[in-house]
Amino acid sequence: MSKAEPPFQRPQAAELARRLAEPRRFVQVVAGPRQVGKSTLVQQVAETLAAPVRHASADEPTLRGTDWIDQQWQAVRLEAAGPAGALLVLDEIQKIPGWSETVKRLWDEDTRARRPIKVVLLGSAPLLIASGLTESLAGRFETLHLPHWSYTEMREAFGFSLDRYLFHGGYPGAAPLAHEPARWARYVIDSLIETSIARDVLLLTRVDKPALLRRLFELACRYSGQVLSYTKMLGQLQDAGNTTTLAHYLDLLAGAGMVCGLPKYAGDVARSRGSSPKLQVLNTALMTAPSGLGLAEARADREFWGRLVESAVGAHLANAAAAGECALHYWRERNHEVDFVVKHGRRLVAIEVKSGRAPQAHAGTGAFAQAFKVQRTLLVGGDGLSVEQFLSRPAAHWLAA
Repeated sequence: MSKAEPPFQRPQAAELARRLAEPRRFVQVVAGPRQVGKSTLVQQVAETLAAPVRHASADEPTLRGTDWIDQQWQAVRLEAAGPAGALLVLDEIQKIPGWSETVKRLWDEDTRARRPIKVVLLGSAPLLIASGLTESLAGRFETLHLPHWSYTEMREAFGFSLDRYLFHGGYPGAAPLAHEPARWARYVIDSLIETSIARDVLLLTRVDKPALLRRLFELACRYSGQVLSYTKMLGQLQDAGNTTTLAHYLDLLAGAGMVCGLPKYAGDVARSRGSSPKLQVLNTALMTAPSGLGLAEARADREFWGRLVESAVGAHLANAAAAGECALHYWRERNHEVDFVVKHGRRLVAIEVKSGRAPQAHAGTGAFAQAFKVQRTLLVGGDGLSVEQFLSRPAAHWLAA
């Protein structure tokens, strides 16, 4: 009988294990979009620990109260009698109103009493969990960001080819359904898209126009890779809302790890914020599942496939930006355009994406390089780096000196 393959581990597991092996110092926060394997990763690490582990989840249809946190904390204190202490894992913590004040109080009590209790908090909405952390737990936590799965991870864990990754994206839970197109699409729409919007955005934040937010999400998926002014979006959405509301809703969807709006690079923060956004999905499955197309149909549609390729490159960079590794923009001036402008410290990298044969001259990157001090220009696709080569390396590799 052959030995079973060990379960796939994301690289962030080793980092979390290293932090938990250190003396008790910080609350560990594992944050990222829904269905990227946060609970699985923490469980994999917890199974290697000598200390008792208590795992509890607040991910219920109705909101729990802070007394629930108290109950879980008191229970783990009873298990922390030995020298190894204990680990408390609280999942979907952002679902509980006022959670951060309660965690702060209990953590500080343990610190004063020198109880060897370590704590890991998990949350599906980075934007929402971040507000509670900065308000109450300043100086007491460090974050481990868990992004959508990369091409190399989906290839190693599920045997995905490049085309399959471009089409099916980086959701590990949906991967086993990839050979059943209708079932896969239904799973992504019902279990990932709808659940993220309903439970990670609408349940936790005041949204006066939920129908507008849903239509904005659909628009962002349909026009991923394109620059749209907020005024033009309002015309498409046929709503009497305002541009400030749309910008806010786009921020909420970005916080849930779904779609974002990239600002124009202007070398000036204020001017960048006032620009029309370039819509960008954070996982290409969000584009393809609602499209009604299968992989072969999508591949045959050159325009759709070209947008999918650009969106996959953009998602690779946008997920790195969400983790704080860089800042991501686009650039456009008259008839010149650069698909992605990546800022890392003082380094500026201009990236152009071509899904077909690229022309010899790239007017956009040339004009941008004349206007700003650029350290590197990259062409992905065409006669430049292959898309597979670009996606096979972390974004940081292309930003390094």
